[in-house]
Amino acid sequence: MVKSSKGFRSRSRGTFTKRVRERGLPPITRFLREFQVGEKVMVRIEPSEPHGQPHPRYQGRVCTVVARTGRAYRIEFRDGGKRKELIALPIHLLPAPTARGPDA
Repeated sequence: MVKSSKGFRSRSRGTFTKRVRERGLPPITRFLREFQVGEKVMVRIEPSEPHGQPHPRYQGRVCTVVARTGRAYRIEFRDGGKRKELIALPIHLLPAPTARGPDA
């Protein structure tokens, strides 16, 4: 048997597949989006832009912006009680949806 690849994008076909009408690059405003320190963001990897991409295991994770580093953002979250930090470009981040109460 051949040894399976363990690359950065391995086993991520479903995660990185776009629907037909979403194919290609997103609007330029997604590249230029800005976030404030302390803001909650969600990791949403843009498959058409491989630069500044966090690892696919963090897809969908809600994080807090810690700092801006050049064009990218340092974001942190807790993983099983341990604090972890990622560096990601704004194209791979979305503002986190706010939790709504039962009366909203």
